[in-house]
Amino acid sequence: MPKLIGPRQSYPVGVTIAGTRTGGVTENFLSEGAGSFPSVTGPQDVPPEILDRLRPVCLGLPETYEEPAWIGTRWRIRQRTFAHVYLVDPDHQAALARAAGSDEPVCVLTFRSSGDELAALTGGGHPFFKPDWGADVIGMVLDDGVDWEEVGELLTESYCLRAPKKLVARVDRPAELDAFTGPLE
Repeated sequence: MPKLIGPRQSYPVGVTIAGTRTGGVTENFLSEGAGSFPSVTGPQDVPPEILDRLRPVCLGLPETYEEPAWIGTRWRIRQRTFAHVYLVDPDHQAALARAAGSDEPVCVLTFRSSGDELAALTGGGHPFFKPDWGADVIGMVLDDGVDWEEVGELLTESYCLRAPKKLVARVDRPAELDAFTGPLE
């Protein structure tokens, strides 16, 4: 079974987590050379620069961990996925590529949303789209125009929808966003 990345596991060499450069090695994220990531070789691989942007946000939330998914990488709180990033290849995932509005390989992030925010994101168009699974799942194309601050806020809110109340209470989030989401019991 592959090693998980989380609060008590090791991180890939050179990954910055909450401002600290790490020195551990995790097998699924590194190639033979210590500190280097594998090149993108197939539809399941996510560019390392995308992972470098998402890891500090996702792993900075209480009790989260990272693991390889059926495709790409996902972040979870306990057994609940709150973020999943992967590369969509139109030759292999045509329906998802159509939903994302692309006929070229594209990197996609899926996360959870609710209420007015869910409606706004669903109706807002590019870079957001509605995948065909989960009533509260939103997809976002991670292209050159991505607003990484917005991604951080959306992932924090997704976490707050999936995490228990006691963990949500430890998350620093703007008061106006509390109206959009509420934690699980």
